[in-house]
Amino acid sequence: MGEIPVIYRMKTALIAGSTGLIGSQLLQLLLSSDRYSEVVALTRQDLPRHPKLRQLKIDFANLGESLDQFKADDVFCCLGTTMAKAGSKENFYQVDFYYPLLLAKSSVQRGARQFLLISALGASRNSSVYYNQVKGEIEEAIMATGFETLHIFRPSLLLGPRTEHRTAEDAAKMVYKIFGFLIPKKYKAIQSSKVAKAMLHFASQDQTGVHIHESQDLQSF
Repeated sequence: MGEIPVIYRMKTALIAGSTGLIGSQLLQLLLSSDRYSEVVALTRQDLPRHPKLRQLKIDFANLGESLDQFKADDVFCCLGTTMAKAGSKENFYQVDFYYPLLLAKSSVQRGARQFLLISALGASRNSSVYYNQVKGEIEEAIMATGFETLHIFRPSLLLGPRTEHRTAEDAAKMVYKIFGFLIPKKYKAIQSSKVAKAMLHFASQDQTGVHIHESQDLQSF
């Protein structure tokens, strides 16, 4: 008798932040991946239609009720803003801490196995920079939610096709362009597409435990 083939169940991916710089590129990779039969995008605006895509327009304040509609295996969190766009520390904290933590708690309670989080280079609750403080706090908070697998990605300055103009980042990119050869690999700017590719790659490894991926390690994707 021949060997009985092993049947693998295709998975469901959930992505929050699918219209951002990394999220928009990651969404396309998820839709093209044979790993997923369905991709659920939590969104506030319409996305182009795709046979595998399920758009779920939500109010994050009622996220738990929205997630009752389905079960996801892998959760990709690409949520994030800037202090300039948020307008205040309170608004920034809501987007970069409260929403990701709410997403993590709600999805792990509903059986999600993996959580993949976009953080930032230098993330630490002890940082003197408020942005990095919050990133460090959300990393620690999600570590405590009980996911079987947690991947944290800490990219440096992101390069890629943004739809919005960021004056400070544009200036930083010019510095990188001129003096990039002098900047240590750890701090070099990174293409957002590399981070998106790394997220799908590590999700597909089906590892367990907490894994932190620094920017210099993402440059090879």
